[in-house]
Amino acid sequence: MANIGNMYGPNFTFLGIPACDLDNPETYKGADVIIVGAPIDSGTSHRSGAKMGPQAIRGADYLPHDGERPHLTFRVDPLKDLKIFDAGDLLMNGGDLVASLSLLEAATEKISRAGAIPVVLGGDHSIASADVAGIAHHRGMGKISMIHFDAHADTGADQFGALVGHGTPMRRLIDSGAVRGDRFLQLGLRGYWPEDATLKWMRDQGMRSYEMTEIHHRGMKEVLDESFGILTHECDGVFLSVDIDVVDPGMAPGTGTPEPGGMTSRELLEAVRRICIELPIVGIDIVEVAPAYDSSDITALLANRVILEALSAITVRKSGGTYQPTRNLLDR
Repeated sequence: MANIGNMYGPNFTFLGIPACDLDNPETYKGADVIIVGAPIDSGTSHRSGAKMGPQAIRGADYLPHDGERPHLTFRVDPLKDLKIFDAGDLLMNGGDLVASLSLLEAATEKISRAGAIPVVLGGDHSIASADVAGIAHHRGMGKISMIHFDAHADTGADQFGALVGHGTPMRRLIDSGAVRGDRFLQLGLRGYWPEDATLKWMRDQGMRSYEMTEIHHRGMKEVLDESFGILTHECDGVFLSVDIDVVDPGMAPGTGTPEPGGMTSRELLEAVRRICIELPIVGIDIVEVAPAYDSSDITALLANRVILEALSAITVRKSGGTYQPTRNLLDR
């Protein structure tokens, strides 16, 4: 599987959790979650640098990297209450995007078949065409729904003539049958792309895309209420894909294609929390963190917290807990 520790820089795991080797099942026996890095950005269309994302996400925390993180609200510690391993980065050759994505697809299929949830640290968003496909090979084509946070639809027919890139993964997933178009929801779209032909294709697939303006006026709660019924109908699991550029660049500047007018970091974290408590999550990716454009590591820290919030919520769901956003902390 050619996972090699951290591909760029010092070798350390996500917040000090145990390491594992995907080529040795005994090292992740009984795992609930396996984190894996996908350090590639040759699918970018503007500023590159997301290949450094996994390293930045793993390291972005001011607390000791001691394998513990008790959640203030939930009173769980996902790093202790779940069996979580870090498989390190896959050896992804930036000169061969297609081969690198094939490696990732095989890795997420292996993790899924082991009974664990893959959590993939990107990398640019081209990786979604592979990590979701790998899980679909295990769980069934069209049996996974998808909730996708992004400023951009990523449904292009091609990118500068190439079928693979960070502007095309969602079309590749739908075209392949890995995910049904009518079970594919997008939140946070805004800006000046795609063009009419791509929007028509999206409508023809039955996709539902919530533009940022709609979310602003309706509110995130109402949008998620509506989304959950769609995501769980005739599907066995949900994949959560988070492009960090869904957040306004004032709060997440470290990304390759920043688009003003996005979500707040608070909105994203709260949405991820609720999604991972209320829905049967079978995979997660967090993409497009490009540390070279970050300010004071705030984008990497947000991505780190997206992962922690998701893991904490999955812990709550596994223990039978429910989403309760308004309870008094001291009454718990």
